[in-house]
Order: sequence, then C-alpha cells, then structure tokens
Amino acid sequence: MEGYVARLKKKYKDQVVPAMMKQFSYTSVMQVPKITKIAINQGVGKATSDKKMIDVAVTEMTTITGQKAMATKSKKDISNFKLRVGVGVGVRVTLRGDRMYEFMDRLFSVALPRVRDFKGVNEKSFDGRGNYTLGITEQIIFPEIDIDKVTHMNGMDITFVTSANTDAEAFALLKELGLPFKSLKTEQN
Repeated sequence: MEGYVARLKKKYKDQVVPAMMKQFSYTSVMQVPKITKIAINQGVGKATSDKKMIDVAVTEMTTITGQKAMATKSKKDISNFKLRVGVGVGVRVTLRGDRMYEFMDRLFSVALPRVRDFKGVNEKSFDGRGNYTLGITEQIIFPEIDIDKVTHMNGMDITFVTSANTDAEAFALLKELGLPFKSLKTEQN
C-alpha cells in the first residue's frame, strides 16, 4: 500500500481545501476543517433473546468497514426489556485515516445511491458543533453484505466528526466531499 492515497483524501487536498479557503476566507490551510473520524453504531435489540445476533452484527460491521467491530454491552439492569448488565446490545466501529476515507467513498458513491427512492440525506442532522449524524435503516445497501445470508435487517447510525467550529462549515465540507444532501427542488415536489 506504499504510495497509495485514498481517492477522497486526494480530493480533499486538491479541491476541497481551496474551495473552503475561498468560501470562508481562511488565511491558513490549517484553518480548513477536516473530518477527524467516523463513528458507526448499530443497536441490536433482539440480542437480548438471541446471543448469536451480536456475533452476526459484529461480522457484518467488520465486513462493511474493513475494521474489527466491537460489541457494546449494557451498563444497567432493565427488567422491562429483559436486559442484564454485561449483555451485548450493539456493535460499534470508529474509523480514522485511510479506512475512513475509503468508507466515505463507498458510502457516498455506492451505498447511498442503492437506497430505494433516494433523494439525498437530510441537512438538518447537525449537532451544533459541526458533527453530522446519518441514519441508515438497512445494512443491505452496502455491496459487501450478501443479501441471501442476512437474517435480520439492522439499521445503523454513522456520525461524521469534524474539526469545524460551526454547522455551516461542516455542511460545506461534507457537500464538497460529495455527501448527497437533499436539494430544495426535491423537497418542494
């Protein structure tokens, strides 16, 4: 992998940085916000009754991201949900560096366009600090998942953590990188 540079990483350096410097009047390249990490979280509610669901979710998440997923365990006893301390309730992965850029590339150009009736992602999912969270309802939009082997549909939350100070900067950064936001024309129809 020596000499290899992820496609979106190259796009960030060559196109996004100059565009952001021009748009926000930054005086230094170091002021331009960047994506620091992507946190992917998947809740597996049915895991309380079937312990194998966590193992399946870990395998799927590892296949999708290319990095070993970690099972998350409950911290409390909740009798209404038949939940005990230490029981697996979800799966998570944090991506950084080249794996992060590769995952973003596959998400933007392959996975999201596979969503049925996809018109773009909601631009109101920013948290006020420049981070963006995207919810996906089915894991089968990723081409790495074999639909024939899927037993349960699980959604996931994908959070883009940026170094941006405002939501406007983060929006511009993600839009320049290629995240397909809903256009105003499609919302009016």
